[in-house]
Amino acid sequence: MSFDQHPVMRASTLLRVILGIQSVIVRGFHFEPAGLVVDVAPHGRRLPRCGECGKKSRRVKDRRKRRWRHLDIAGMKVHLQYAIRRVHCQSCHGVKTEQVEWAGPGRNFTRAFEERAAYLAQQCSKSVVSNFLRISWRTVGDIVQRVVQEKLGSVGDRLDGLKHIGIDELSYRKHHEYVTVVIDHERGAVVWSSKGKNADTLREFFDELGPERCAKIESVTIDMSKAYIAAVTESVPHARLIFDRFHVQRLLSDAMDETRRDEVRSARTKEAKKALKRTRWALLKSEWNLTDADHQTLAELEKSNATIFRGHMLKEWFVGILEGRQINVARRRMEEWIAEAKASGLDAFCRVSGTVERHLDGILEYVRTRSSNGRTEGLNGKIRTITRRAFGFHSATALISMIFLCCGGVHVTPAFSTPESFH
Repeated sequence: MSFDQHPVMRASTLLRVILGIQSVIVRGFHFEPAGLVVDVAPHGRRLPRCGECGKKSRRVKDRRKRRWRHLDIAGMKVHLQYAIRRVHCQSCHGVKTEQVEWAGPGRNFTRAFEERAAYLAQQCSKSVVSNFLRISWRTVGDIVQRVVQEKLGSVGDRLDGLKHIGIDELSYRKHHEYVTVVIDHERGAVVWSSKGKNADTLREFFDELGPERCAKIESVTIDMSKAYIAAVTESVPHARLIFDRFHVQRLLSDAMDETRRDEVRSARTKEAKKALKRTRWALLKSEWNLTDADHQTLAELEKSNATIFRGHMLKEWFVGILEGRQINVARRRMEEWIAEAKASGLDAFCRVSGTVERHLDGILEYVRTRSSNGRTEGLNGKIRTITRRAFGFHSATALISMIFLCCGGVHVTPAFSTPESFH
């Protein structure tokens, strides 16, 4: 029925429509210095349900008035007030507060208010949310944690169906404070996170996953962390261990830069040192990103400094192998590269060749599958943005809640009150 058919509408009915809460009766309202207080009650006569287990109970101990903060109206704070019942619950073996539809158990805010707070926390810093909603900064964090727990459900639900996962660590504070993040490559979402970056931290994930779900893991992409390698090979030895291409190529880039710096230090004249310093970016760039000036710089290096140019050729040779598609050809060429790097006389490349030889199977799995930690690194970039927006986090728990809110597939809305139909 439309508003036109109700030229005169009772204020309580109008308030019920504006509040946008289903199955609620507005019994009255009054104004206070803090804003508008609306007296409400559940619709219809029904037995109260336990706020924890949800079962009905006939034994009511007493009633106590409580208030819940709701969405503002016309810039005014709005509180819902109800004489909530406390019941004797046989299942919970104690006195529990009854369940109400507009708020979760033990909450001081309505579901709509918490939904809006979580939506704003996805988009901006907690300080902005705190000022906009007129609640404390810590309250914003508490709301985020509650909404994340409700939206994500149990840990088991998030970990079901995992086949291809990526693992990486993220620094969130100085003095080596890290969190480990596990993502599902198929869903593109974070499914697990915990404080720390050692093997024991990752074992916690596989323990929660359980033997049955561990058996379904087909591939794991990681960097070359010894701790992660140990935990993965111990917990899911059947899964393909794939080393991220970016981290592997970074070993070559670092070796190239170390070789150049050694040559700069050994140069005899200032002019020679200066010329070699200017070659850094031409040596580190990918072949397809080189400009005409970069090509000219490399051509001059071939004539003036054979050591640096030899390192550059080793780097490009390695990249070319990773571009291949045939695993057997790539293995043969990689073995040739290892032998050539060891015989090159370049200390940095000799060390890298040993690392590549130890992790050859995991490196070649990239050639076979073309899988990388690119999606993981992309989500880590988003998490770093969240960290910078908050000017850092003191607590890993607070960061992990924000990670799941923004990168865990949690969907929240601004929770606008929508006028429901009325009779």
